[in-house]
Amino acid sequence: MGKNYKESERIVVYVPKMGQKIKELRSQRNISQIALANQLGVSKSVISSYENEIHYPPYDVLLQMARLFGVSTDYLLGASGNRAINVDGLTDKQIEAITLIVEELKATNKK
Repeated sequence: MGKNYKESERIVVYVPKMGQKIKELRSQRNISQIALANQLGVSKSVISSYENEIHYPPYDVLLQMARLFGVSTDYLLGASGNRAINVDGLTDKQIEAITLIVEELKATNKK
């Protein structure tokens, strides 16, 4: 059976560096907090609270941010260090070309 929590008890969830990731992704795309807030349907102060890890985005906003930034929700949540590239609308041949470019860049970085 589950534990009954009193109103004064809180469950604290820590999502490491989520705010930092949101800020970095936003900055890399030269999107202001106001512009991101407008795209997500929230206020600028809400975006600031996400970036400063005062609050965490609800599920629907998390999904919107992942789509907007072209990353997975796992990446935003810190469950994965890997970023994703959105290849929607590309042909299989184009996706294969991108994969080859990525592999070549990885090999170059190892040298």
